[in-house]
Amino acid sequence: MAVILDSPRPAEALDMLSLITSYRVTQVIHVAARLGVADLLTDGDRDIEYLAERTRTHASSLYRVLRALAGLGIVREGKSRVFALTRLGQSLRSDVSGSMRAWAMMVGGEHHWDPWGRLIDTVHNGTPAFEHVFGKGPFQYYREHPDAEQIFQAALKGLTEVVNPAILDAYDFSAFRRIADIGGGTGRLIASLLQAHPGASGILFDQRDVIARAHPLIEEARLQGRCELIAGDFFSGVPCGADAYLLKQILHDWDDERSIAILRQCRQALTEQGRLLIIETVIPSGNGPFYGKLLDIEMLVSYPGRERTSDEYRALLIKAGLKLTRIARTSTFVSIIEAVVS
Repeated sequence: MAVILDSPRPAEALDMLSLITSYRVTQVIHVAARLGVADLLTDGDRDIEYLAERTRTHASSLYRVLRALAGLGIVREGKSRVFALTRLGQSLRSDVSGSMRAWAMMVGGEHHWDPWGRLIDTVHNGTPAFEHVFGKGPFQYYREHPDAEQIFQAALKGLTEVVNPAILDAYDFSAFRRIADIGGGTGRLIASLLQAHPGASGILFDQRDVIARAHPLIEEARLQGRCELIAGDFFSGVPCGADAYLLKQILHDWDDERSIAILRQCRQALTEQGRLLIIETVIPSGNGPFYGKLLDIEMLVSYPGRERTSDEYRALLIKAGLKLTRIARTSTFVSIIEAVVS
């Protein structure tokens, strides 16, 4: 028997309207980030004429954007069109740990914004819209567009500064004598781990150009003698000799076949007593809101990979000769999936 649903109430229709038009939020935050408004408000309240002069913008137009941001709780408007930064707005400053400014600049920019406008194409044909828009994938795009690459790396840095402490809090790394971070970028996670555990040594493994950029960070952390930097390709092999291997937000970039290939390389390097720690967004069951569900659409639009459920990670691990032993949740949207040789 068919179920006849009542028409939506006005409040529900307005809630839907708010969801539909949420692109407006992305763009007003993007504009504020591009202009560096939060940095201009760091030292105190400023009137709109000052902000317009410093940002070389039209004062009346900028005022309307900031008024919208005030409605979002990012700035606060006082008398005479004077604005102040809120605690939420502090995260758009460029000089704070965990800055989200680069994220706002990136997500509202054309290389993110335009592919999202072609999501319907991806749903029809199953291939990333990014490739249809730019004729190449994100990794190649960033190699060819240094300005976009710089913003992307700054965005990752800000998020890393939020996520890494949560990873250290959620899992006990003290039992490991040597930790290998596979695809570890410029080394922020391995540096945090080694600083927290002075008795351990580490391996940072990534592509040659990435490893070249990692040296300054490792030297700044004074870890040259404890962290070996190795260049290579995780599809071809990973270094042996560690008792813990980390894959932080690597597998979500790749389809199942290539994810299994990466896991098999880790399996070959792993000892019988070793641990593989996969740090990813694990999508929970149920209908509740979860950051990873929309992050998965980001992967759908731009990359061949996906965010996965615990059962999907378990299936990948089995095919690679590994066994999921437990999942440690963090206070952020990522979890730590622990696996051993099966």
